[in-house]
Amino acid sequence: MNITSAIISGSKILRNKFIPSHQLDSEILMAKTIKKDRNYILLNSESVLNKNDLNYFFRLIEQRSLGSPVAYLTNKKFFWNSEFFVTNDTLIPRPDTELIIENVLNSTKQKNKINILDIGIGSGCILLSILKERKNFYGTGIDISKKCINISKINAVKLKVSSRLKLYKSDVDKFNLGKYDLVVSNPPYIKTFDLKYLERDVAEFEPRLALNGGLDGLSEIRKVIKKTSELIKKNGKFILEIGFDQKNRVIELLNRKGFYINSTQKDFANNDRCIISTKI
Repeated sequence: MNITSAIISGSKILRNKFIPSHQLDSEILMAKTIKKDRNYILLNSESVLNKNDLNYFFRLIEQRSLGSPVAYLTNKKFFWNSEFFVTNDTLIPRPDTELIIENVLNSTKQKNKINILDIGIGSGCILLSILKERKNFYGTGIDISKKCINISKINAVKLKVSSRLKLYKSDVDKFNLGKYDLVVSNPPYIKTFDLKYLERDVAEFEPRLALNGGLDGLSEIRKVIKKTSELIKKNGKFILEIGFDQKNRVIELLNRKGFYINSTQKDFANNDRCIISTKI
């Protein structure tokens, strides 16, 4: 079977499982199979696959048909301006989270050598993207998951920012190191009850630890705000990702801890997604 025939067959299997991105997913999984990019596939569509590659490709298609996200099958996800290594131990970086990067870059145009803390670093996509854009910024990342810390290390080396990065395995409550000019966080904010209503790709495959925000969806956000209020410098900026229906309650929590709200930002679906505040 040649590359084109295999992709068509794979796409058909995925389409029958109601996967909207069936054609694209089939192409990406073929690229993974033969260790080439999608351009190669288009230019060499008549190339015949060997038996091992064909079997491997259809195994990947089967896993995708059962809901496994493409990012986990290929171990990579593009975010901001870089490709990140990801596994099912980390949340898959989302385009909506790029709002944090945009706001950090906009609010630090005149800044030099600032210290940034990322609470719940995951794959490192937020902090490492900032460090790559700003060559004189320094970052500290914490995460309760040792596996996330290791994945962030791999990505930091890949993006050539590891010399300006410190990583700690720590619960947010127990971390007390340093004072920061800027704090960023994309904490778990889904209500426990709502987890089962998420899309299957998310609910069954992405780490619960990175999604579960407790009964009201705010238990981790409360901890992050409390810790940030202790570790951020006066007039420091705090940029926080939130759930679509959490704006008013989170603003109340921030105000109580001495933060002035600069703005709230909406995502591509026009939902409130990000709050920018300043410690006063």
